[in-house]
Amino acid sequence: MISPFSMCEWKLLGQKKVMAMNYARSIRYILTTKEAVRVACQRTFATGKAKKGSKGGGAADAPKASTLSKEVKSSTVVGANILKEGTDPKILPDSAYPEWLWHLLDKRPALSELRRNNIETLAYDNLKRFVKLDNRGRIKENNSVKAKN
Repeated sequence: MISPFSMCEWKLLGQKKVMAMNYARSIRYILTTKEAVRVACQRTFATGKAKKGSKGGGAADAPKASTLSKEVKSSTVVGANILKEGTDPKILPDSAYPEWLWHLLDKRPALSELRRNNIETLAYDNLKRFVKLDNRGRIKENNSVKAKN
């Protein structure tokens, strides 16, 4: 039988296979080494073991009393300073703040409640919320149908 490859070409093919296998082994070694380094350098947290003789949560775990006076606490926003040399901002009277600020925590109607109302009579904000919630619901439903298929 006559081979389409000469003897020299067979040697080259054999060398290429060996090189490919060595390359695959070196890649595997690099990947396992990187994974080992990643695991070794991973941040761990202390378990917070209790001291001998204590029965979990004694006086050592109690919150410490604040060093700030009540007058300072009631007139400034403690911890709101973001500048190095700044001071905590003072609490202003309610009239100094914009009106919309007081409505941020108001309960907004759910989608079921918005569906019960007539769309023609909804306020702009509620209509906008209705469209957003309705679209979100349809997208979730379509995604669940696609996931089942």
